[in-house]
Amino acid sequence: MARAATTSDAFNAIAEPRRRQILLFLADREYSVNEIVDGLRVDQPSVSKHLRVLRDTGLVRMRCSGRQKLYRTNAESIRPLHEWASEFERYWTHQLLRVKDRAEKKAASRAASSDSSSPKKEE
Repeated sequence: MARAATTSDAFNAIAEPRRRQILLFLADREYSVNEIVDGLRVDQPSVSKHLRVLRDTGLVRMRCSGRQKLYRTNAESIRPLHEWASEFERYWTHQLLRVKDRAEKKAASRAASSDSSSPKKEE
């Protein structure tokens, strides 16, 4: 099966670690390209290339303020990614509860064996 083009699929777009880093950087507020370059210490052509992909997939929005282009995340487009990933929360919650259960049983077993093997004090 052919893979979807990065520019048309949000999941492929976020498969690139640098783009995820840019999305996280833009989560708080909007930034200019130069602010992103400075904040992430990545060269400008690379940032521009990644912003183009993120913009084409709708994950970020761009607005012009004079000669500056300002970017920010597009929460509406990120929501489907979040909803899909949230499906796995049930799995991890179940797994963590199983680990917790085992640890508690093991601790209780150790405490019980410790109590039965320790000598009783005479009063």
